[in-house]
Amino acid sequence: MLWFGVAACLAWLVLLFGRGWFWLARDDDRDAARLPDPPAWPSVTAVVPARDEAETIGATVASLLAQDYPGEFRLVVVDDRSTDGTGEVARAAAAGDPRLTVLRGGPRAPGWTGKLWALEQGLREALPRGGDAAPDHLLFTDADIRHAPDSLRMLVRRAAAERRVLVSLMARLRCESPAERWLIPAFIFFFQMLYPFRWSNDPRARTAAAAGGCVLLERAAFEAAGGLAPIRGALIDDCALARRMKRVGPIWTGLSASDERQGAGPGGLDRSRRVARVESLRPYETVGPIRRMVARTAYAQLGYLVAALIGMIAALALVFLAPPLLALFAGGTAALLGAVAWLAMAVAFAPTLRRFRLSPLRGLALPGIAAAYMAFTLDSALAEWRGRGGMWKGEAGPRTDTGAGPPLH
Repeated sequence: MLWFGVAACLAWLVLLFGRGWFWLARDDDRDAARLPDPPAWPSVTAVVPARDEAETIGATVASLLAQDYPGEFRLVVVDDRSTDGTGEVARAAAAGDPRLTVLRGGPRAPGWTGKLWALEQGLREALPRGGDAAPDHLLFTDADIRHAPDSLRMLVRRAAAERRVLVSLMARLRCESPAERWLIPAFIFFFQMLYPFRWSNDPRARTAAAAGGCVLLERAAFEAAGGLAPIRGALIDDCALARRMKRVGPIWTGLSASDERQGAGPGGLDRSRRVARVESLRPYETVGPIRRMVARTAYAQLGYLVAALIGMIAALALVFLAPPLLALFAGGTAALLGAVAWLAMAVAFAPTLRRFRLSPLRGLALPGIAAAYMAFTLDSALAEWRGRGGMWKGEAGPRTDTGAGPPLH
């Protein structure tokens, strides 16, 4: 018991002070407004893959076409064989804006994941044909992402000012239902623990991360990295793309900062709410959709290795489950060490909870939340063993993330 307590405290000592200060959740885009404008605004083409996204695609298209971006901008929506009228909703939201092209996607090519194949088809539309000039930058964004009017301008401003070949913002995820309030902040916390943004943004470090919902790419660097073809079967496509882009030049990934803004509430009363520059409209009303989101890629993250799965479960049990068990059921020094590790866990989770305007006391429940994510990971492995791994919009993904493993510094 004593050695378990010592090991848990040492683990949290490393996480708090030796992993890029990820838990402070300070790597965001709040400084973008202070960056200088580029001498000339580059042209940008946004590509949005969309399959059965009629519920959100209208808001996504409207927000992109409402950008206050001073340069040339085009938007390509790939209607990936939707059955719910996604393409029609996208056209209606554009209200005849000629900058929008809606492309009907074809069947998935062998070896490609569904999302990447949709993006690839959009790229073939976006990149030059005949005498058309290729865009200077590409924006990959999801069909459930709403952008503030200055979103693109701030992304390009950072790319130009800091000479980044990739700039990515992790969208603010919805956090309204009980399932979201208990599980979504932990998703952000665990992602940063795996991929500390400070390390990813350091050109000298090996870690490379991106958030697939919003990725701006310098087109020439993207082509130098080989485009999408080298990662065509990757389920964790955003981080796979970030790794390739980081070989070409520096990258930057951060959280989307939120601001207090006034708006009309129920009964016409003014009500402040947190508005992010990039936010997800995807609802997770129950645990099921969150489980599926995590399970889609969790086993791929482990390289489909049983040994890695066992090691990960053991490590998470030591780091997240042992502290409260020791604090509650052990005695003497072991119980004290367990309580210290449990408190460190809650302190580490508090900044992320603060971003979602949730009480820091929820940090005491992180062991139970971590247990749920462990179950989601086991579910991911079971789905892979049953031949249904990497499901995206009803299609199982190809198995080409083997050996991906966790990121290294």
